[in-house]
Amino acid sequence: MRRPAVTAALAAVTLALTAACAGGPASEGNDTGGRAEPRPSEPTAQEPASPAASDRPRAEASPPPAEGSVEVDGTVATGLGSPWGLAPLPEGDLLVSSRDQGTISRVDADSGEVSEVGEVPGVDPGGEGGLLGLTLGTGDAQGYLYAYFTSASDNRVVRMAYDSESDELGAPDVVVRGIPKSQVHNGGRIVFGPDGMLYVGTGDADVRGAAQDPESLAGKILRVRPDGSAPPEGNLAEGSRVFSLGHRNVQGLAFDGAGRLWASEFGQDTWDEVNLIEAGGNYGWPEVEGRAGEEGFVDPLVQFRPAEASPSGLAWAEGSLWLASLRGERLWRIPLDGTEPVADPQAFLEDEYGRLRTVVADSGDELWLMTSNTDGRGDPEGDDDRVLRLTVR
Repeated sequence: MRRPAVTAALAAVTLALTAACAGGPASEGNDTGGRAEPRPSEPTAQEPASPAASDRPRAEASPPPAEGSVEVDGTVATGLGSPWGLAPLPEGDLLVSSRDQGTISRVDADSGEVSEVGEVPGVDPGGEGGLLGLTLGTGDAQGYLYAYFTSASDNRVVRMAYDSESDELGAPDVVVRGIPKSQVHNGGRIVFGPDGMLYVGTGDADVRGAAQDPESLAGKILRVRPDGSAPPEGNLAEGSRVFSLGHRNVQGLAFDGAGRLWASEFGQDTWDEVNLIEAGGNYGWPEVEGRAGEEGFVDPLVQFRPAEASPSGLAWAEGSLWLASLRGERLWRIPLDGTEPVADPQAFLEDEYGRLRTVVADSGDELWLMTSNTDGRGDPEGDDDRVLRLTVR
């Protein structure tokens, strides 16, 4: 059960001595409780792996301390229904998507007032699908709000003109269509990179082989221009929108201070993953799950037991990756020196706020953290769902 305290609680992480990989039948969903629990003698989180490539750029900033901290500064908003995506506005307020209602709301970061901006037409919620990730356009895409959602026929990304002063939301224009959909494994996280490209995390739509098919948009991280077209270079192949493949269900994307892309994804029964994403990299699913050490596949930097993670959102702040966990009901900190871990992962806020869906960096040492207890799999309390403001180190 959840504890009422609002201060961070640090959970010790037991490191494993050996890596493992597993297959098995496809699970019913990504973040359910119906997966095999590790035996008491099994490890629950594994030590980070060394990056696959030795020539990756390293962050110029000093590495973070081995032990960090999380302070909950307050609850910004309450009473949100099935929230999924969160996009901070330049003036400080927040845009939040409702997965099941297909609406976008604005949260006043000072007063906590929640007002509906508009409903996105064409959203067809069901299972893990619906209105999912949000991100504001940058560069040539400034003035647009991008959204990932499940329609009656596919998962797709649209952009809508948005004026934050008038709070007017324009009609959606499809930029990416044809991402396979299912009741589970729909992916949904979107983010603009420092190169001005839009990065899209998709799921395998419960079709295991699709993740290894370079012609399918399922089980991939896509990299596209703001209008949805393939960039001239830098992807898996010329004319392809696929940046990396072999993913089961990507729901977290974050760029670090040196412009490297990191992703979190649900495993099946054995390992959830945090990966450093390389252009053209193959991350193994469904051939391998977790760290396998097999030629041709990129091993995760960190892997977690599903009971401790079932990861969704991912953010980078103060030299660390911050991972929001659904089934694990905790916020993980992974301190990095470039691409190398400084120390073992740390767990904060364990069992305090229930399922954690989205974490987004604001500025400096501040994070926005959003819960996910009204999605049909959680145990909502009176104030759920909510957005919290955190200060981290």
